Amino acid sequence: MAKIAFLGLGVMGYPMAGHLKHKGGHDVTVYNRTAEKAAKWVGEHGGGLASTPAEAARGKDFVFCCVGNDDDLRTVTLGQDGAFAAMKSGAVFIDNTTASAEVARDLAEAAEKAGFGFLDAPVSGGQAGAENGVLTVMVGGEQAIFDTARPVIEAYAKMVGLMGPAGAGQLTKMINQICIAGLVQGLAEGIHFGKKAGLDVEKVVDVISKGAAGSWQMENRHKTMNQGSYDFGFAVDWMRKDLGICLAEAERNGAKLPVTALVDQFYKDVQDMGGRRWDTSSLLARLGK
Repeated sequence: MAKIAFLGLGVMGYPMAGHLKHKGGHDVTVYNRTAEKAAKWVGEHGGGLASTPAEAARGKDFVFCCVGNDDDLRTVTLGQDGAFAAMKSGAVFIDNTTASAEVARDLAEAAEKAGFGFLDAPVSGGQAGAENGVLTVMVGGEQAIFDTARPVIEAYAKMVGLMGPAGAGQLTKMINQICIAGLVQGLAEGIHFGKKAGLDVEKVVDVISKGAAGSWQMENRHKTMNQGSYDFGFAVDWMRKDLGICLAEAERNGAKLPVTALVDQFYKDVQDMGGRRWDTSSLLARLGK
C-alpha cells in the first residue's frame, strides 16, 4: 500500500482516484478546486481530504494529477500552495492531464531539481475507460521512475507504455487525437452518405466494420450517431483544446496537419451550433439530415 494524493476530480480523475483506492488498495488523499466534489468523493470512498495541493502532496509516495490545461497544471504544481513545494525526496508526480509537451518538460526539470520524479502520463479511453479502469496510459519520463510507478498506474489502466523522455507521453497523446479526429470525420461522412443513398446504416456498418474500414469509433459510436444522440462522452470543447495543442506543436516541429486543422474548424462549427458539450461524434450533426 502506497500513500497517494490525487489532484483533480473531474469526469476522469474522480473514478481514477477510486480505482487507486479500491483496486490498488492504496491510502488516497484527494484535492479538488471545488471542495464539495472532493468531500463527495471522500464520502463515497473514504480516504483523506486536503484543502490545497501542497497539503495533499505532503508526505505522499505518489501524487497523481488530472486537471484541465497547462495553466491549471502549473497552478496545482508551482503556484501558491502547489504540490511541488511539499513533495518529499524520492516521490513521483504522475500527470494524467492532456497538456503540452513543453509544460511536461518544464515540470520534469523542476521535479528533478527538487529531488523527486515526474512522469507525463496522459490517458485515452474516455469517461467509460476511466470508470471501468481500462485506460490506455502514454508515459514520458525516465525508465527507473516509470518502473516504480507502473504497478500503481495499472490500477486504472489496461495498457501502460513508456514512450520516451519527458514530453513523449504528451506527444503520443497528440498523435492519438490527430488520428481520432480524422476517423470521426470519415465516419460522419460515411453515415451521412449512407443516409442520403437510402441505405440501412446499421446493415452497412455491420458489414464494413468487419473489414478494413473498422475502428473503435465505428464500433462504439455509429449507433448513437445514426440516432443523432450526442449528449455523452468526450466533449467537443475538450477535443478542440486537444487539437489546439496538436496544431501548436506542429507549428514548432514543422509537421503538416491539414486534415487535423480542417476537422478542428468543423468542431468550431459544432460549438457554434450549441454543441460545446456534445460528444466528438457530433461532427455528423453539422452535415445535416
